Amino acid sequence: MISCQRQLFDIPDDVAFFNFSALAPILKSSRDAGLVSVTRKVQPWRVGRAERIDEPERLRTLFAGLIGATPQDIALIPAASYGIATAASNLPVKAGQRIIVLRDQYPNNVLPWVQKRVRDGAELVFVDRPEDDDLTSSILEAIDEQTAIAALPHCFWADGTLIDLVAVGRRCREVGAALVVDATQSVGALPFDVTEIRPDFLIVAGYKWLLCPYTLGFLYVAPERQDGVPLEHSSRGADMLKDWDLERTGWHDGHLDYPETLQPGVGRFNMGETGNFISIPMAIKALEQIHAWKVSEINSSLRRITEAIIERTRNLGLVPPNVEHRAGHMTGMRLAPGIAHDDFEGIQQRLAEKQIYASVRGNYLRIAPHLQVNDEDIDRLISALTDVL
Repeated sequence: MISCQRQLFDIPDDVAFFNFSALAPILKSSRDAGLVSVTRKVQPWRVGRAERIDEPERLRTLFAGLIGATPQDIALIPAASYGIATAASNLPVKAGQRIIVLRDQYPNNVLPWVQKRVRDGAELVFVDRPEDDDLTSSILEAIDEQTAIAALPHCFWADGTLIDLVAVGRRCREVGAALVVDATQSVGALPFDVTEIRPDFLIVAGYKWLLCPYTLGFLYVAPERQDGVPLEHSSRGADMLKDWDLERTGWHDGHLDYPETLQPGVGRFNMGETGNFISIPMAIKALEQIHAWKVSEINSSLRRITEAIIERTRNLGLVPPNVEHRAGHMTGMRLAPGIAHDDFEGIQQRLAEKQIYASVRGNYLRIAPHLQVNDEDIDRLISALTDVL
C-alpha cells in the first residue's frame, strides 16, 4: 500500500480533489521539467537531437512498459479522438456488419463509428447496462459472427464499472472482429496488458490517470495492423527521416526527395510534432513516477480510498456499481431507487463552493481520487455530501 503522496502535488491543504478522471493535476516534478523546457524555445539553438529524438523515444518506452508492449508498437498522438479516428479509418466494415459500443459511452469512442454507419452502411449496436452491472456478459452476448468491430472502454467513464477485456478480446478473435479500446480512464491506475487482451488498437489520452500535460496521448497498434494509413502525412510519417540531419536527409542530386512509401511500422501513425520539447519532458517525469509507484500498487491504494468513501456514503442513499464489477481506482454513485433529489447536477457546484472537487456525470456522482488524498479530504467530502444530499 502506498502512503499519501500529497507532497508530490501542488494541492493546497484546503482543497480536496477527487476529479482525476476529468483533468488531473500534474506532479511538481513535471511542472519543474516544463519550466525548464519552456526556456528551450526562448533559446532554440539549444534544441538538438536529445530533445527532438531521444526524449520522445524515452517516453514511448515508458508508456510501453505500462501496458506490456514494445516501444516499436507505440505512436505519440495529440488526443484520444485522434487515435480512435486512426483506428476507424484503418478498419474496414462491410454494409450490414455490426460495430459494438456501450450505451452512453464517451462520445470520442462513438462518433467515429457513427460515421462508419453513415458511410459504409454498418449497423451500430448499443449495449445496454444490465441491472447487475455485468457489462462484460452483455458485451459478449452482443458480439456475433456479423460483428466487425468492438469499440469499448476498459471501464465505464461515469462510474468505473469494469469490463473484462481479456474475455472480450478472446470473443472478438473467435468471430474475426477487431477490438478498439479507449483506456483513457484506466491506464496508469489500473493494470493493462496488451499480451493478454490483444487489442488491435489501444488509445490513451495522457492528461488523466497518466498525469501528463494536455494535448499528448498514446496509440498502441498491434503489429498486424501497422501497415495502415495515417491521418496526416508529414516527414515524421514518411520514409525519409533516417537520421537527425534534417538539412541533408532526403536530398538527392540537389533536390529534395518525396518518397511514396511510409515509414515502416507504427511510426507512420505519429502526430507531426512528436519532438515536442516542452510537453514531452513533463510527461517523462509523470510516467517515471508511475513506474516507481507501480500500477498494481496505485490501484490497490486507490481502491482502499474509494471503498472507504463508498462505505461511508451508504446511509446517504448513494449506490455504487456492484462490487464484483468495480475498477477500484474510481467510482460513480447513483441515488438509490426511491430517493429523489431536486438538483442532483448542482451537487458538483455546491461541493466546489466548499473547495471539494468531484464530477457529476449524468446520474452519477463520480469520485476519482489519487494518492494525494488524505483522511481529512475524505472526512470533508463525507461531511459536505451529508449537507447537500
